[in-house]
Amino acid sequence: YGAKIRAPHALVMTFLFKSGSLREKLKSIAQATYTHSRNLAYFVFTYKGLMALQSRLQGKKIPFHSFFAACIGGWLVFGDNNPINSQIIMYLLSRILFGLSRLAVEKGYVPQPKQDPFPLVAALIWGTVLWLFEYHRQTLQPSLQSSMTYLYDDSNVWHDISDFLIYNKRTDSK
Repeated sequence: YGAKIRAPHALVMTFLFKSGSLREKLKSIAQATYTHSRNLAYFVFTYKGLMALQSRLQGKKIPFHSFFAACIGGWLVFGDNNPINSQIIMYLLSRILFGLSRLAVEKGYVPQPKQDPFPLVAALIWGTVLWLFEYHRQTLQPSLQSSMTYLYDDSNVWHDISDFLIYNKRTDSK
């Protein structure tokens, strides 16, 4: 599963934003794919092992078991702050925030919105990220900085159609 998810992402991001030889790019793609796949496999093994152990020790499965097993697995497997783990954690954080919002409404802690809150959420997220990009760029994750630099800075200079189709930074060879 990790390879299926990471390989296409690494391929696109590497060829869009990384410099270097074809060999270096392919090595980078393979390394990112391997790291993502390995970490997911280690996490699943750790999580399921701890779930089975807790269930066996207590004679039944209880909700806290999943939280505890995932915390231990998260610490052991994803505790190293590297680009792959960082992307996975950011991906999960966004899904968790949406899930907790829905759970708060479902449990009655927050009233059901009268209108779809998504447009407001989208506006606040885009407003915040562009403010951070313009005034506190260093606080953003490196791949997000690269994407936003491409979209909002590099797009200020155009040479020909290849800027739009390939990559709009001139190299010494052009």
